[in-house]
Amino acid sequence: PARNRENSKALVLGGSLFFPQLAGHTFIPIGAFYYKHRYDDLRMRGVFSIFVNEFDLSKSHDELQFLAGFDNNTIPFPSKEIEDGQEVTGTSIRWGSVNGRVGVGWRHPVAPFKVDNDLRVQLLYQLGYLYSARTSDTAPWVVLPPDTLVYGPMLRARYDGMRRNLMELPHQGFATGMDALYLTRGHWSDANYGGSPMSKSATQSYLRLSGYVTVATAVPCLDEKNRLLFSVHGGFAPYGTLDRFSTFRIGGGPIPSEADDMERQVFPGAMFSQFPVSDYVITSVEYRREIFSFSYLHLRGTYANVNREEFVVTNAGNFTREHGQAVTTGFTSGFFLKSELTLEYTYDSSILRSGERGSNITLLWSKSF
Repeated sequence: PARNRENSKALVLGGSLFFPQLAGHTFIPIGAFYYKHRYDDLRMRGVFSIFVNEFDLSKSHDELQFLAGFDNNTIPFPSKEIEDGQEVTGTSIRWGSVNGRVGVGWRHPVAPFKVDNDLRVQLLYQLGYLYSARTSDTAPWVVLPPDTLVYGPMLRARYDGMRRNLMELPHQGFATGMDALYLTRGHWSDANYGGSPMSKSATQSYLRLSGYVTVATAVPCLDEKNRLLFSVHGGFAPYGTLDRFSTFRIGGGPIPSEADDMERQVFPGAMFSQFPVSDYVITSVEYRREIFSFSYLHLRGTYANVNREEFVVTNAGNFTREHGQAVTTGFTSGFFLKSELTLEYTYDSSILRSGERGSNITLLWSKSF
């Protein structure tokens, strides 16, 4: 049986260990507060982690929705990009963004008619602010664009017909969605982030398209305690139009299972936002076995093909094609005091450390309130 997720709050704590080190890091902590609530026709959802936050609000009139949202990525510490599994010191900068958006949408409930199950189409307009600054480690040849307003339309479509189990893991059905956005920087210039120069004319405005499909189904000839999950995530932008601040960002973290998080692209074993890419395809196949009504084992294979941004000068230009595989085994279980534990081990073949194989252990504890 599924539990009602319409009104929920949870604290998520944990961390990831890397063997050998990944970009100079052996351990990275994880922490966030999750909030979701419905007051009659008003719905709210937020994920908060001090410097990186997102919040969405919708007001319904029958199937018509009025929408508002906010997100920020304002980490005050220097940020360095990763090349061949190592941080590139010369790419060190401080940068961030703050975005607000408003719009209208249409929401139609679909089977099996749980809180997550609907068909949504949303049109929004976003206005944000992007800033960047040099640090003492920034390479002399790095040229940053000016701080600027960023604005433009966004189109979203979501379908979620998934039935989820007690641990909120997809059990039966499928979910799919797409995103399209066209954004313009109001004040822009040529730039160089450590690799080849990027021109103002090519990168001031950009179009990004992305989508996903996730399917959960039975295993032939086995009972309902055995499940198969398939997922495909992909994204595309016209060649040469994305830069360090506008690329898709692929990283590690928990595999998405919540309806409002399904579009998040994950490569297990990676650091958060490790790969800035101009296009990508990530596919995964997972087998999951119910041990008890509240405990599950899973085995997952993941393949990624990405066009990753370069931060050293090469003859290949600003982006290079890479691919890699990862195998993950894990355990999800209910825990004391209405909490949940997830433990995963990932073995990756090549993409994270420039051809060197490595491992990752991630432990997450989620406490519901």
